[in-house]
Amino acid sequence: MEPRHISHAAALPLQAYDLEGPEQLRLIRWLPIRYDRQTGCGSYYFQMLPGAVTTPHRHPRYEEFFVIEGEAIESDGTVLRAGDFISFAPGSDHFTRSETGCLLIVVEWSAEARPDGGINVTAEALSP
Repeated sequence: MEPRHISHAAALPLQAYDLEGPEQLRLIRWLPIRYDRQTGCGSYYFQMLPGAVTTPHRHPRYEEFFVIEGEAIESDGTVLRAGDFISFAPGSDHFTRSETGCLLIVVEWSAEARPDGGINVTAEALSP
């Protein structure tokens, strides 16, 4: 794995999002930055076109995202706008929808608790 990776997102085309099933292909696009399909860890750009809804899901690991533009609405009705950052702990469940469309940076990662109360990021989170 290279020690650093620079992504020029504006120069790269977003792809049909195929992690949640065929119903997502029409209104959701993504661009993996460093994402490992086997571990489910990594980072990616995530674009929801107007009317898009993700499949309700439970998180086996941490999921965090930053809203770059537009608005996303969480399953509990919370509206996230450009500049908002949200973090879901392992075991949490939700879905996200967007009426206007939005662009996010998503990071999915795992951690192990240490006896001193801190955490260690696991190797799977650092996969290329």
